[in-house]
Amino acid sequence: MPASGPRLLAASDLHVAYRENRDLVAGLRPESDADWLLLAGDTGEFLADIEWALTTLSERFATVVWVPGNHDLWTHTRDPVPLRGEQRYRRLVDTCRRLGVVTPEDPYPVWDGPDGPVRIVPLFLLYDYSFLPEGTTTKEQALELAMDTGVVCTDEIFLHPDPYPSREAWCQARVEATQRRLDELDPAIPSVLVNHFPLVREPTLVLRYPVFAQWCGTTRTADWHRRYNVAAVVYGHLHIPRTTWYDGVRFEEVSLGYPYEWRRRPAPPVVPRPIEITRRP
Repeated sequence: MPASGPRLLAASDLHVAYRENRDLVAGLRPESDADWLLLAGDTGEFLADIEWALTTLSERFATVVWVPGNHDLWTHTRDPVPLRGEQRYRRLVDTCRRLGVVTPEDPYPVWDGPDGPVRIVPLFLLYDYSFLPEGTTTKEQALELAMDTGVVCTDEIFLHPDPYPSREAWCQARVEATQRRLDELDPAIPSVLVNHFPLVREPTLVLRYPVFAQWCGTTRTADWHRRYNVAAVVYGHLHIPRTTWYDGVRFEEVSLGYPYEWRRRPAPPVVPRPIEITRRP
């Protein structure tokens, strides 16, 4: 049945290098010419794949908003474009701007569809190893535990922080710059925050391997959903699509994930997922 009006939709972790995922993205169509699509990171691992997905989706949806995930920022040995760190991110931003896709570097657009107006705020924040596993108090201890358990994020090989000395330093710079922008927003207009990583630690508590949480965000953003007028938080990364609530704010994990993950779920993947706007009393 056709939608009764424009929708605010979201997806993440499309990983279009996988044929099944690429076919799914190739078949995505809006139900309304005014539908917006929020992409919460990990579109792909190779620049050519990411550009294909952004081109395909920006030609179909009225507005596409993109944030980078850790896989988007990888410098994979098989990618013919060897850009690293900030240079790779800026290359992706340039691609988005050429296609008319909104990035974390652009003015935040306002959604005036049903339940609007709400400001759409794309974020690029990374992680800083502050989601420490139980029994550890330092990054070094957390990484050692990960090594011992055999659960180590591939970012340790492919995600380079250049020109920053570390991923956590890059994360700190991104958090500080983003917080300055958030502090300048008009609090009368509620916001939908879009980030690849969850802004709070709680969603990681259901991970099959809890030690992986150290690559899933930063404690620096733990109060953002309370500090600012936030109607919803959209994120991915965990490959556990679901809706949760923290302090009365809706958090939507909107990932597709790898084919071996979504094929074993009892129902077909919902991609993209509609985002409901919940206003604070």
